[in-house]
Formats: sequence, C-alpha cells, structure tokens
Amino acid sequence: MPDDKRIAVLGAGMHPWGKWGRPFVEYGMAAVHDALDDAGLTWRDIEFVSGADTIRNGYPGFVAGATFAQALGWTGARVSSSYAACASGAAAIGNARAQILAGLCDVALVVGADTTPKGFFAPVGGGERKDDPDWLRFHLMGATNPAYFALYARRRMDRFGATEEDFALVKVKNARHGLANPYARYRGEVTVDEVLASPMVADPLRLLEICATSDGGAALVLTSMEFARRFAGRVDPLVTIDAVSTVTPSFPNTVIEMPNFSTDSAVAFGAGEVSGAGFRPSITAAAYAEAGIGPDDLDLAEVYDLSAALELDWYEDIGLCGEGEAEKLLRDGVTSLGGRVPVNPSGGLSCFGEAIPAQAIAQVCESVWQLRGTATGHQVEGARVAVTANQGLFGHGSSVLLTR
Repeated sequence: MPDDKRIAVLGAGMHPWGKWGRPFVEYGMAAVHDALDDAGLTWRDIEFVSGADTIRNGYPGFVAGATFAQALGWTGARVSSSYAACASGAAAIGNARAQILAGLCDVALVVGADTTPKGFFAPVGGGERKDDPDWLRFHLMGATNPAYFALYARRRMDRFGATEEDFALVKVKNARHGLANPYARYRGEVTVDEVLASPMVADPLRLLEICATSDGGAALVLTSMEFARRFAGRVDPLVTIDAVSTVTPSFPNTVIEMPNFSTDSAVAFGAGEVSGAGFRPSITAAAYAEAGIGPDDLDLAEVYDLSAALELDWYEDIGLCGEGEAEKLLRDGVTSLGGRVPVNPSGGLSCFGEAIPAQAIAQVCESVWQLRGTATGHQVEGARVAVTANQGLFGHGSSVLLTR
C-alpha cells in the first residue's frame, strides 16, 4: 500500500480496566506515558493531540483533547476532541490520521479514558427530550442497553436457530482469551453451565453474557511513514494503520429491523463491495476497500461484543461467514485462539467492560501488540493483518485495519 495512504503506530499504551473510581484523566495519562515510552518519544515530540470525549465526567470530558494536553503541559500542540459514543476512539484516530496524511503534522497522540457510574448507562442530561431517541427508549420503552441486546439475541434465535448454549460458548471463549491479558478486568475461566446458571438480566441474556461498565484508558502514538522510518529498528516489526472507516448506513441497506429506539442497531451495510465467501458489506467494507484486502486476509479481529450474542452477528458483518453461519464457525473453533481467525483474543468487552472513549483505541492497541507478536499468553501466532469493528449511537460505524 502506498505511504501516502497509511500511517505508522509507534506507541501503544493502556491503563488496566476496572472500577477504580478515580478521575478519568489519571487513566488517560497512564496510558499516554506508556504509549510515549513504547514509541521512544517525549511529550514535546507530539504535534497534534486527538482526544476521545467522555460525556459523563463534566466539562473536561467534553474537551478531552485539551484536557489531556493541559495535564501533559502546554506546548502549543494542535488539538481536537471527538465524540461518537462508543466509536469516539475511532473518530479520534480518524482525526489524527487525517492530519498526518494531509501533511499538517508528523506525530500525533490519540487518547481516550473514562470513569463510569455504577449500573447500566443512562441518557445524559436532565429534563424531557422528546426528540432524543436515546431518552425515548428509556422513558417510553423502559429499554436499558441490555434490553435491546436481548432483542438482537432473540432475533438471532428466531432467524438462524441460535441457542442459549451458543451464546454461552462465546463467553467461555472470551473468558479463556482474557485470562493472560494484564489489562482485562475479568480474568477467570467459566464453563457453559456456569454461564447458564448466572442470573437472567434480559431474556435470553444472562449476567455473564452482558458487558459491564468500566473505568479505563488507552492511547496511541501515530506518525507519518517518513517519520517512522527515521526510527527503523526501534519498533520492529512496524505496524501500520492502512484504513479507517467511520461510516453511516447507506439507504436502503440500513437493516434497522426494529424501531430506532435501539440506537446501536444501525449497522452500516452497503458501505462498499468486497468479494469473499458469504460476505455482506458492513462498516468494515470501506476499510477493506481502502486497504485493498478482504476478509480472507484476516488473521484476527477485535469486535464490539456488548453481549455474547452480538459477537456472532459481527462474524457475519465483518465477512468471516455468511448469514446464519456464525454458530458453526464458533463451534468449529475458527474464532478461538489457535483457530483460523481468532476473534477478540484480548477477551473483548466480555473481559474488559465499556470505558466508552477508550474502547475503540484499546482494540487498536491489542491489534498492535498482536501484530508485533508481544501479546504474551494470548498471542495469535504469525498475525499480519487485523481488523477492528465498533458501533456508536445513531449509526456511528467504525473500523480500523492494521498490517505489519
């Protein structure tokens, strides 16, 4: 791929996920320092700061780029702050990438961090907002996030014959993957029987099949290819971002098969055409097209498993199989470590939980470590191509494609 279309990842850093109850800036700063150390650079080398916003941590969260720049020390660096719900981190990566490819900077820092409240996420802001679908789904339908995760699970059961055991097997797989991940919040194996014995939250989804809300942070140091080559040998192998897709659904293939109260449901189909067995275009299609590769080239994927059932939908959305074939892929071990295309080798949100502005960045961090061969204990052997997929409110699709 030509250098004018890709950027290099020189540094990646994370703060462990958990429920620490400390200021979000603390998590972000820890991740930034790790990313800078990983890149062998200092704060003064950064020319552009791209922050992913958190909307539950006051005004500093709304201007996260400037908040982190201030915490690190004013140097005159350019700055931006991005909010795209769960896709905020990918939007921040996209901003940094655009600055680098436009020649406006050589070195950019991307950072996102969150401190989350106890319990499920609720709409932000007070008063009545009858034109806000997120507010309406809570107040008119009583639909917390797990309620519409469950609607998607039921849809999969009705359309494709998925079973509760299939969903439990996703959790078992991801729990096994996350065992050796030092950044994961939940690190313990579970059995199918233990998953199915956990309390029912929103039928058919049980407690162990729904991701938690978490605190955490993640950061990346991104550079132009020309800059990265000056550091040849310091970061080996060099991992590059070859495509970033931040797309909306395209009519008529919006696939919203339930009311728009289900605000994460607008999977962005029809974003491009890529050949592959059973592939249906999704948010990853634009990334595949831009990078000139397809699903058959993948070695691993990090996807947005808000529920164990939703991970199965992603297998089809990113082109690993055709509709209704995900359960067989799972049961055949294709998406497990040691399989053809491990999915969520990090353990996914199942092991991390949601730290909203950090999670799309964390997916890229994990992909970088996998492609470098440094993901000790959960390494995908020989990995050369990785894709991430994430979805934010109201059709904020995001996908990042990385190679080495």
